[in-house]
Amino acid sequence: MKNTRNCASVFALVGLSALAPLPVFAQAEAQDAASVDEGAIIVTAQRRAEAQVDVPISITNLSSEALETASVQQLADIGKVTPALRFDFAGGFFQPTIRGIGTAVTTSGGGGNVGIYVDGFYSPNPLAADFDLISVDSIQVLKGPQGTLFGRNTTGGAILVSTREPSTNGNSFEGRVSYGRYNEARAEAFTNYVISDRVALSVEGQYRHGDGWQHEAVTGKRVGEYENWSVRLGLKAELSDNVEVLLRYKHGSTDDPSPLLASSLDTKDFGLGAPFGGFAGPFTTAKNKITTGSVGEFFRSNSDVVQGTITADIGFANLTSYSQYRSEKANASQDLDYSGADIFQLGLPNINETWSQELLLTSKAGPKLQWTAGLFYFENTDTYLTYLDNFGNDANSRIRLGGSSTTVKSYAAFLDATYEITPQLFVTAGARYSKDKIVDAYWNQQFTAVEMPVPDISNNKLTPRVVVRYKPTDQTSIYASFTKGYKAAISDVGGSCQIALTNYTCNDVKPEDVNAYEVGFKYEARGLSFEGAAFYYDYKNLQVSIFRTGTAEIINAATSEIYGLEGSARYQITPAFQVSTGAAWVHARYKKFNDAPVYVRCAELDPATAAGCAASGVTFVVAPTTLEDVTMQRTPEFTAFLGSRYETDLAGGELALSGNLFYSSKFFFGPSGIQFEQGSYATLALRAQWSAPSDKFYVALYGDNVTNSRYLTQAQYSSFGIGANWNKPATYGIEAGVKF
Repeated sequence: MKNTRNCASVFALVGLSALAPLPVFAQAEAQDAASVDEGAIIVTAQRRAEAQVDVPISITNLSSEALETASVQQLADIGKVTPALRFDFAGGFFQPTIRGIGTAVTTSGGGGNVGIYVDGFYSPNPLAADFDLISVDSIQVLKGPQGTLFGRNTTGGAILVSTREPSTNGNSFEGRVSYGRYNEARAEAFTNYVISDRVALSVEGQYRHGDGWQHEAVTGKRVGEYENWSVRLGLKAELSDNVEVLLRYKHGSTDDPSPLLASSLDTKDFGLGAPFGGFAGPFTTAKNKITTGSVGEFFRSNSDVVQGTITADIGFANLTSYSQYRSEKANASQDLDYSGADIFQLGLPNINETWSQELLLTSKAGPKLQWTAGLFYFENTDTYLTYLDNFGNDANSRIRLGGSSTTVKSYAAFLDATYEITPQLFVTAGARYSKDKIVDAYWNQQFTAVEMPVPDISNNKLTPRVVVRYKPTDQTSIYASFTKGYKAAISDVGGSCQIALTNYTCNDVKPEDVNAYEVGFKYEARGLSFEGAAFYYDYKNLQVSIFRTGTAEIINAATSEIYGLEGSARYQITPAFQVSTGAAWVHARYKKFNDAPVYVRCAELDPATAAGCAASGVTFVVAPTTLEDVTMQRTPEFTAFLGSRYETDLAGGELALSGNLFYSSKFFFGPSGIQFEQGSYATLALRAQWSAPSDKFYVALYGDNVTNSRYLTQAQYSSFGIGANWNKPATYGIEAGVKF
C-alpha cells in the first residue's frame, strides 16, 4: 500500500510540474518598486526591489501564506516547498544544500555553502541555521552561486528571510496558540506600538514545548522533551524624510535533544551499524526508539543578536548600512556508539561570536542603468571544546579531550550593474573582490587545554557575474548567465591537526570553486506565473567531512559535475482556488574522488588490520578509495511538490482548505556518495482554517506527514557506530489566532 501511495504521489507531481517551473507567491516589498507593474511579484535577489520576472536568477519566493499552507515552522521545513533544496544535520549542526552544493562540514570556521540572511544580515553559524520562524513576511531561496552580490560561502545559493518591521501605521497585536500530538504546545505573539508619527516599537515572542516522540528501548521511558523560546524587540525611527533607523535585539534559547537521539542504522552497505555487532550493549534499529547509556543526550543553546539598519536617500542613490553583533553559545552531549553501552559519549560546547558591517548603495528606479555597489566586513570567532562524557556531562564529570578555535576575517567590495540596451535587451555584469583570512587558529592538546597555534591562512578571490536577458513581452523574460562562486579555505584545527596518525599535520583544505552556467525563462500574467531553468556546474575542490574517532577531519574531493532542469508554477485558477507546483532534476556526480571516505567494518578487513582495529577500540574504519562517476552526497536526483489552496464562504466567515505534497527520490548520506542510502519518500501536509467575518480571529486544524511516511533525516557515521535519525511520525493539532 505504501509503495502504491508513493507511486501515485510521483505521477501526480510529475504531471502538474510539466505545466512549467518554480513556485512563486506574492509579497509586498514597497519602496523602490514604484516603477514595477501593479500586482507583480517583488523580490530583492539583486539587492534592490524588482519584479521577479525581470530577475535573471532562479528564485523560490515563499509568502507567509505559502509557509502556513505547508506547515512550515522552522527554516529547515522550507525544503518541502523548494525543489532541489535539502537541510541536513549532524548532531545540532544544520546545513542547507541547493542543487547538490552543500556540506556536512562542522569544524571550527567551516560554515555552509549556502548563505543564510535574516533581514539583510548574514548568519554564519550552522548551530543556528535551523530556527523557529516568527513574524516572517517572506523567504526567498536563490539558486546557484551568489558570490557577486552575497559573497562569502554562497557557492550553492542564498536564503533570504524577511520579517515584519515596526510600523507607524497604527497600534496592533497578533497572536496564535496551538496544541498537537506529543503534547506539543506553541505560542507566538507580535505587537506594534506607535510612539509618535515617526517612531514605532515592536515586541514579539515565541514559545514551543513538547514531550518528544521517541522512547528508550530498555526502560520504555519517553525521551526528547524540548523547550524553545525567543523574544525580539524592534525600534524604528524616521529621523527625517530621508533617513530611517531600525534597531533590533533578539534573545533565543533552545533546549532540544532530538537531533542527537539516534538508533542504530541497519545499512545495506555492511549490515548492522551498532558497535561490535551490538554485543557491547543493548541497541535498537526501531524508528521510534533509541538506546542510551548512563549519560543522557542534550543540546542547549543561547543566542543574543543586536542589529542596526540605517537607510538613507542621498539623492543620486539609496544607502543602507547593516551593523550586526551575534553571540551564540551551545552545549551538547551525544552518544557516538548509538547503544546502551558507555563506549564514547562526546561533549561538544561551542562559542560563536560574529561582527559584521555592510554598506550597500543602490541606484534609483527609472534610469536605463541600474546598479548595486557595496563594501562588506565580517569577523567570526568559532571555538569548540571537546569532552569525554562517559562519566557524566556536568562540569565536574567531564574529561577534557581537546578543542579548537579559529577567527575568520573577510573583506569585500562589489559592483553589479544592469544596462537596458533596448526595451527588450538587457546586459548585467558584476564582480566581487574578497580577501579572506584565518587568524589566531589553534587546537588543544588531547586531555589538556594547551593551545597549539597553527599558521594563518589568507586567500583572495574575484567572483564575476555576466547575464544577457531578453524580454519578448512585458510578461516574459529569457536569460543566460555565468556566475562564479567559492567557499573559503578552512584551517582543519578541529580534525587532522589533532590526529596522531597524521603526525598532527593539518590537511591543506583549499577553497571550493564553482563555475555555473544557466539559461532560464520566466512568465507572469493573468494569474499564472512560472519559471524554468537549465543549469550546468563545474565544481572543484569540494570540502568533505570524514568522521573517524569522533573527529570531523576535512579533505577536498577532487572534481564534480552537476547539471539539471528545474521549474515551478503558480496558477490562480479562480479568485478562490490556487495551485502551485515545482520540480527539479539534478544530475550530480563526483567525476573523480581521490581517497574517498568509504566506511568498512573492521571484521571485514584482513586479519592483521582487523587486529589493529580491535586494539584501537573502534568498530569501523575509513578506507580511502578512488571513485569515479558516482552520485554526490545528500543529493536526490528528483524532488517535487504540489500545493493548493481553496477558499469559500462559511457561516459568515471564510473557510480555507490547503495542502502540500512533497516527494524526494533516493539519495546517499555517506560522504563518498555510495553509502547509507535513503530510499524515495513522500510527505503530505493538510490544513483547514476558518476565519471570522471581521478577520479578527481564526481557528484551524492541521496535520503534517499525515500519511505517516518514515524516512531517515540523517545517517550519523563515526568509528564507533552508525546512527539513524528518523523523521517525526504523523502529527496533528488545533490552532487559534487573534488580530486587532
